[in-house]
Amino acid sequence: MGIGKMTAFIDIVRTDAVRDADGFVTHTDVVLASVRAYKEERHGTERWANRAVFSTANTLFQFRTIPGLDIIPSLYIRCAGKRYRISSAEDVRGRGMYVEVLAELLEPSKQ
Repeated sequence: MGIGKMTAFIDIVRTDAVRDADGFVTHTDVVLASVRAYKEERHGTERWANRAVFSTANTLFQFRTIPGLDIIPSLYIRCAGKRYRISSAEDVRGRGMYVEVLAELLEPSKQ
């Protein structure tokens, strides 16, 4: 994958719970990495049809492997003001160079 296709800028974040002096818990995002990525939304191709059976993911991200950081389902991706929950992550080329992440777009709750 060339850098020309990696046009999305993403943050890989972890959510931490912080308790203040009064005992209230607030959740804050800790940015673990900021990288360029290839982003593909779900559409009607055969490739996505095969993935649809196993996952609720609606977005695919591919980016270079980040040394010292394991991409796991408890992490989130922020991209263009939206937040995505990571469903799965795997090495796509077999050489440990690129990571493919399937993620689900999180919609804000309406009140």
